[in-house]
Amino acid sequence: MSLDASRTAARRGIIDRILRRGPLEAAATAIIAAGVVMLMQPLSLTLYSWSFTTTLFGTVMFIIVSKVRD
Repeated sequence: MSLDASRTAARRGIIDRILRRGPLEAAATAIIAAGVVMLMQPLSLTLYSWSFTTTLFGTVMFIIVSKVRD
């Protein structure tokens, strides 16, 4: 039984490290920046078309992540 408990604790530790505010806020900020770069580039209409969606996704992600514990 202790083997199962240690696996669960190890998995929980990995999930807790991934789902922290710092890395997720950094990822959301990078997505917002990518959306702004996509908006300002003059070469691809497809990137320009997806820029608003990308920026909006990053913004919503940042708002949600800001509510996650430290």
